[in-house]
This record gives sequence, C-alpha cells and structure tokens, in this order.
Amino acid sequence: MTDNEMNAARVLWDYHQMGGELKHSDVGIGLGSHDLGVAQTATKLFFEGYFPVLLFTGANSPTTKDRFPDGEAVSFARYALERGVPDTALIVEPNASNTSENFTMSRDLLHEKGIFPSSVVVVCKPYMQRRAYLTCAKVWPEVTVTCASEPMTLEEYILSIGSQDLVFSMLVGDTQRIEIYGARGFAIEESLPSEVRSAFSFLVGKGYTSRLLADSA
Repeated sequence: MTDNEMNAARVLWDYHQMGGELKHSDVGIGLGSHDLGVAQTATKLFFEGYFPVLLFTGANSPTTKDRFPDGEAVSFARYALERGVPDTALIVEPNASNTSENFTMSRDLLHEKGIFPSSVVVVCKPYMQRRAYLTCAKVWPEVTVTCASEPMTLEEYILSIGSQDLVFSMLVGDTQRIEIYGARGFAIEESLPSEVRSAFSFLVGKGYTSRLLADSA
C-alpha cells in the first residue's frame, strides 16, 4: 500500500459517511452484514434513547453464511437481547437479500405490526451510509432518514476487518453502486464528485476490484 492509495481510500471513506447530527427517531433499523459493529452500535443507540424500537434486517450472503449461519438479522438481534434490549422492543426481518429489500421488507413488517414511523435511524457499516441513505430515501420516501455507524477512522476500520485490500475493495464497490443503483432506479441518483471519481478510478487501476459488480451495464 502506498500513501497515494491510502489518500484515495480516505477520499472514498469520507464521501460515504454522511455526517450530520444524529436525531431521535421512531425506529432504529440495523442493516445486516458481516460487521457485528452494526449490532453493537444499534444496541448502544437504543440504550441512549435514540429510538424505542430496534429492527434488524437481513438474511445471509456468501460472505456471512459461515459467520452468521442463523442469518444476519437473527444473529444481530441475539446480540442485542444478550445485552439487555427487551424482546418487546426488538423486531427481526430475516429475509431481505439486498439493500432495497432491507427497507421495503422492514417497512412492510412494521406496518403489519401497526407501526408507521415518520423517522428512522439507519445503522450500517461506516462505508455504506451514503448508499443506505439514497436507497431508503428512494423506496421509503415517507420517512426522514439519518444514518449512523460505529465511530472509527479508516485506519481503525482496516484493523478491525484485518485486511486493507478487502476494505479498499469494499470502498470501491460501494462507490460503483452509488451510480449503478441510482441509474437502475434502486436508489436516488447522485453524481460522484470529481475527487471521488478520481479516487475511485485510481484504486480500480491499482487492482482493488474484488467487490465491483461484474455486470455494470
């Protein structure tokens, strides 16, 4: 890894984190993933009073089926229960297989339970905040969305994951998805700032391509 590669990765890291003030909301939604930090952060925010209801959503993916064989949402909810979140405040949506489904299935499940939130806090991986926000705003426009993640620097996240190559590739992959998913109608369309596009292209040229979509047409 060179300084130029780290600098480019930091541009993407900063772009994907939405920032802004976390707001008290009707429901917290933890997006399933490989990263248990999502469950940890969502549980912490629940006890800090940011939302009275905590919903975890997500089935499995090839990268999580070994770590969370019972499913991402089920495993995250178990973590929250073990740390004292009451089961009356927990909802599990165990079937969503992509980010759009995370929100549409969560919305439908909440409505089935008579819960019609006007605001949600979406808890996700640090590099996924922008894509999560754009997706939720597209498929669930009735709610006000704020995003939260485990507070950490890029360097700290690399240490937590244990692979700089993987983290760089994930940053590249989510950057690609911002434009592709917007063009396909899965999320609000957003053009990449020039410095983000340059950093993305630089890291692609350096071979951080394992998380790129094979079919990007």
